[in-house]
Amino acid sequence: MRRRFRVLVIDDQPDVLAVLRAMLIAEGFDVVVARDALSGLRAAYQAHPDAILLDVMMPNVDGFEACRRLREMTDVPIIFVTAKGTIEDIVRGLSLGADDYVVKPFERSELVSRLTACLRRAGERTDEGGDFLFPADSVMLDCDRHELVIGNQTVYLTPKEFEVLRLLVRHAGKVLSTDAILTRVWGPEWIGEPDLVKQYIYRLRRKIEPDPGSPRHLHTVRGGGYYFDAEDLL
Repeated sequence: MRRRFRVLVIDDQPDVLAVLRAMLIAEGFDVVVARDALSGLRAAYQAHPDAILLDVMMPNVDGFEACRRLREMTDVPIIFVTAKGTIEDIVRGLSLGADDYVVKPFERSELVSRLTACLRRAGERTDEGGDFLFPADSVMLDCDRHELVIGNQTVYLTPKEFEVLRLLVRHAGKVLSTDAILTRVWGPEWIGEPDLVKQYIYRLRRKIEPDPGSPRHLHTVRGGGYYFDAEDLL
């Protein structure tokens, strides 16, 4: 029997909540709803959902801040479902740790397929967990804790920072195109959004490079992509 995934939907509009709830139940999901961000944070803590659908425009605490707080407590897929659809909004949402961004109005099949894809990728990440990568003598990437250990220093990585770095470390020395990174980390629907990868490389460099402006380890190939140099980080 197929497992029934639990989805938390956070939106301040009752009609939207009702539509999403009915749609997801019809697709075989269990659904928990919350009408504001703070209620959603409590529900995420109490209900332990497998995925979260999150609006942006809500009173008091907006969806971007809610996403940031949710990422402090859970690694489950978060999908923004909102009318705010500029590229700046999308990049901001994904940079805060969301796994996908769906703009209203949307087709039912699109949202369900994106949700299913996020759940599948989350399952694949779980299956790949429990290992360590050693790109250099003094460096260890802890795939359970999402931490990079450099000598005696531990660098915490957000879920998406970890996924980007792990992908590059697994292919150390090989140039990966932005579309390849987008496909493996966010899904093929994000092909053609190089600024998203660029922002994550920038964030990773600030965390692991001695001089982010002159990187030794996370290199850019103009027009080609990025690669990880496996020389010792110390």
